[in-house]
Amino acid sequence: MMESVKSTAEKITKLQVQGARNVAIAALKAIQTLAEQTKAEDKKRFFTELEEAQKILSATRETEPLLRNALRFIIIKAQDSKTEKVAELRQQVTSTVDQFLIDLEESREHTAEIGSKRIGDGSVVFTHCHSSTVTCLLSKAKLEGKSFKVICTETRPAFQGRITARELVDLGIETTFIVDSAARTFMDEVDIVVVGADAITSEGNVVNKIGTGGIAVLAHEARKPFYVVSELLKFDPRTLIGECEKIEQRNPVEVWSEAPKKMDIQNPAFDVTPNRYIDGLICEEGIISPQSIVEVVRRRYPWVF
Repeated sequence: MMESVKSTAEKITKLQVQGARNVAIAALKAIQTLAEQTKAEDKKRFFTELEEAQKILSATRETEPLLRNALRFIIIKAQDSKTEKVAELRQQVTSTVDQFLIDLEESREHTAEIGSKRIGDGSVVFTHCHSSTVTCLLSKAKLEGKSFKVICTETRPAFQGRITARELVDLGIETTFIVDSAARTFMDEVDIVVVGADAITSEGNVVNKIGTGGIAVLAHEARKPFYVVSELLKFDPRTLIGECEKIEQRNPVEVWSEAPKKMDIQNPAFDVTPNRYIDGLICEEGIISPQSIVEVVRRRYPWVF
């Protein structure tokens, strides 16, 4: 019964599914398929399967709290059910996943609507990597009749910036595509920097694609506002009890497939942007200071704790 779970886990690991939201959505659909196809004959076995799937999927990407929070929520809701019937538990999981996905989409739309107000007519926006919520935000700004330009990085080594560039061009947004190392050269032209997030710590520090931290420092140096656009469920509750957010180390082959032997290649997928470089966290609750993340998450999603 774990075929869909293992297949999804493999796709996530191989980056065939990219982006924190897409990873979480794929994992939820795998859990949903597992619940629909289960052969479990009792409640205990049903939850054993769910927890095994949770473990497999959570292990695919170290730096994805949205994935872990989403899976946890589905299992918590199922465990709250008093029924002993597997058929009813199966329906519970299926309907909970469906509703979670609806809520996730609504939170993205609302977040993008809030953030679009920060895009000024005639402005130049800088972004890094690919965030579906950032693209949604820029799309809404375009629909509001604003004329603006976007500078986006290629985002080595997996070139996720190309996804962003294609989406923006398809939306009719004037787009300039640059190599990562040209960020400082173009920063003086920028009016605002907008990036996504993969994880948010209890201190309000943000973990995002490698290079984000450096761009934040450049924006700070150039006195350009730096905003992070993210669902609150990317908050990692483990950091509240002292754990550090793990930074995933990817295969060195992604950087240089024919590198000289005996040479060390480091390929961290993410870096940390300290809260002092972040002017605001744009989320479904509005634009908040990153330092208020625990209070805001606790108010909106108390089950996370």
